[in-house]
Amino acid sequence: MLCPDETKCDLMASMTRHDVGTEILGEAVCWERLRKSSIGRLGVVHDGQPGIYPVNYLVDGTSILLRTAPGSKVVSAPRLERVAFEIDGFEPQHGDAWSVLIKGFARQLDSTAEIDRAEELPLFPWVTADRSAWVRIVPVEVTGRRFHIVDDAVTDGSLGWSARVGNVDQSSAV
Repeated sequence: MLCPDETKCDLMASMTRHDVGTEILGEAVCWERLRKSSIGRLGVVHDGQPGIYPVNYLVDGTSILLRTAPGSKVVSAPRLERVAFEIDGFEPQHGDAWSVLIKGFARQLDSTAEIDRAEELPLFPWVTADRSAWVRIVPVEVTGRRFHIVDDAVTDGSLGWSARVGNVDQSSAV
């Protein structure tokens, strides 16, 4: 049977069932979600302790670019080895939640050519403090999953959903 919408069919074919209720997202779907989002969390180890930091970011090819303060915990992590980067979201109209995780390496951009190129991209600091240090995350592994929130689950409201998943009020959905 031919698929009437090749893009949609490719995306669906790249998803596989994992457990009951959990779908493993294919890498193409993960990159699509990464391109549609702009806020994530970067996990690094600093002084032997893990830390997770919220960041705004931009997909640049098959890597992630972010800006941070020079000398911050993010750029002072030893060579930024073994970082994790995560985004998540929800689809209230379907009652689904999802996450994408990148495991890889990161490094501060240091050549003038790299920095000049990065400065041309539409990634701007969200705070007035100095965010002139650029960091590139190079993925080793990109994974994602989506799962359905059980009907009538009670949420805390932080997702922007109504109190019960099965009763989502579309006018208040984010």
